[in-house]
Amino acid sequence: MKISVITGVSVLMILFFSLSHCYGQSVAEKILARGFKCGAKGKLENAREEFEKALEVDPFLESAKESLQVIQDVTEKKIERNAAIYLFRGATHVLEDLYDKAIDKYNKALEIDPRFAAAYRTRGKIYVLKGQNDEAISDYTKAIELNPRYAQAYFYRAHAYQLIGELDKAVSDYTKAIEINPRYAAAYNNRGNTYERKGQSDMAFSDYTEAIELNPRLAVAYVNRGLAYSYKGQFDQAISDSNKAIELNPNLAMAYINRGGAYAQKGQFDQAISDSNKVIELNPNLAMAYVNRGGAYAQKGQFDQAISDSNKAIELNPNLAMAYVNRGGAYAQKGQFDQAISDSNKVIELNPNLAMAYINRGFAYANKGQLDHTISDSNQAIELNPNLAMAYVNRGGAFLDLDQSDHGCQDLQKACELGLCEATEWARQQGLCQ
Repeated sequence: MKISVITGVSVLMILFFSLSHCYGQSVAEKILARGFKCGAKGKLENAREEFEKALEVDPFLESAKESLQVIQDVTEKKIERNAAIYLFRGATHVLEDLYDKAIDKYNKALEIDPRFAAAYRTRGKIYVLKGQNDEAISDYTKAIELNPRYAQAYFYRAHAYQLIGELDKAVSDYTKAIEINPRYAAAYNNRGNTYERKGQSDMAFSDYTEAIELNPRLAVAYVNRGLAYSYKGQFDQAISDSNKAIELNPNLAMAYINRGGAYAQKGQFDQAISDSNKVIELNPNLAMAYVNRGGAYAQKGQFDQAISDSNKAIELNPNLAMAYVNRGGAYAQKGQFDQAISDSNKVIELNPNLAMAYINRGFAYANKGQLDHTISDSNQAIELNPNLAMAYVNRGGAFLDLDQSDHGCQDLQKACELGLCEATEWARQQGLCQ
């Protein structure tokens, strides 16, 4: 008995931070950039006006608030004027992705005024962008020592801790930032990300909701809450939140990725493909878009397109396990079982806890007549995810082929209880099960 496997469509967890700048500047951020340029020329009053305009557009733009505080500190002679000018020059280099030049300007600011907390904080952010997280944490810590009420320093140090997997420290720092600034919506959003990684989904959901209540225009909070809804199986709510994120920021690629994933889970594969197409239009180098589109093509039976998209995803990110899952499933459907097994082996090498890899490999083994391997792989898939119906279908089919009808029919009945009844009905029609 050969049972067709359904290739998994990925709905990937994305850690998306408000401090990221990968998807284009908002109107407020463009005004902020003008302020940086004024400040870099020493025109601090003009810079102040731009930062105030930015806050009129987005009252939650923390960088504008911080920049205004720098100018106020210059006015009150708490920091040296030239130190502030170098800080703003560094910020203009960041806008151009000239990180080494930015660090040079921040270094000069600190040479002029070694107690300039904002210079440590902003230099720390650049160290993160360069992948130097330990140096970043050191700078954030110094900023906090100089100003223990510096909410942004706690926020960014939390982000650095998150990047290195120090999740408890990240939660602690986000919590401290919120304690200092109870209306810090981005801190709630990012703490929610951290809770999600810790497996504390309810607390993550609560934080995303609080972020939205504080700042109804924080698009990334809708993206993240939408994904949380998807994990709860509430796909209509996930789509609704993604729609809101897209309304707020039509160029936010992750909103289309998450909405496409929710559409796929609802079986609306054309809409899923459309959303993936939009992501690729926005960012043709985002491997996850090809993974998701390939998964949707596989669900529609368009296996050549699925393989093509998986190849592109692997080209962009050779360590993206779901790309091999989808390609392996497509190879299996095309009868290329050795290639399917090879891809499944790669998935297991990258992520031994991904149940779909064992399902796809088990299916391929079944078609090669290696039923013991099918049963073994199905057992592993069930151990990883007891609610994955296809694992019971594959194992049940193998048992029936081995004339172990009691075990086989029991597995097919379990698959039906989990929502996949086609194999059970087929077995009854064939007189194999009652």
